[in-house]
Amino acid sequence: MNAGRLIARVAIGGLFVGHGTQKLFGWFGGPGLGGTDAMMENLELRPGRRNAVTASLAETIGGALLAIGALTPVAGSLITGTMFTAIRKVHFQRGIWNTGGGYEFNLALIAAVTALVETGPGAPSVDRALGIERKGSGWALAALAAGAAGSTLAIEAGKRFEEEPEPTGRFSRERATAEEEERAGATA
Repeated sequence: MNAGRLIARVAIGGLFVGHGTQKLFGWFGGPGLGGTDAMMENLELRPGRRNAVTASLAETIGGALLAIGALTPVAGSLITGTMFTAIRKVHFQRGIWNTGGGYEFNLALIAAVTALVETGPGAPSVDRALGIERKGSGWALAALAAGAAGSTLAIEAGKRFEEEPEPTGRFSRERATAEEEERAGATA
């Protein structure tokens, strides 16, 4: 048994499952998808709903996979991707230290998960039981790079996403008239 790796996997993975389900379902006092959608829009990660679902699932699934030691490099890339995005969109401008809202905790999680990918999940784990354990520096760097690439894609896609423009001209007047008619019907 690899007690240290098991404890790290279960603790980090379990916390990510909790963090993801806060966003996804509103569990543990979280905002749920509605609040996460609004947060993503605020962070210019558009469309907000798609990014809310993606981030929530990445944290929930990545955390669950890490906790049970299944597809560990995939788990590492999902978790590091969300942490890179959190650093870039929320914490970086606040400096490194957590006391000021900085990114030290996110960076520590990225380092811990990368170390787990490098050393492998150990025993007991699904990867070891199925004989598919992948570990080493190459796997760790690949998971780290995949997480960074996923974060970059999400941020860049958010910059390029354009919301539907408000109707102008004739269509704007027709919409305003229809809304006025609806209000008049509701008060009658």
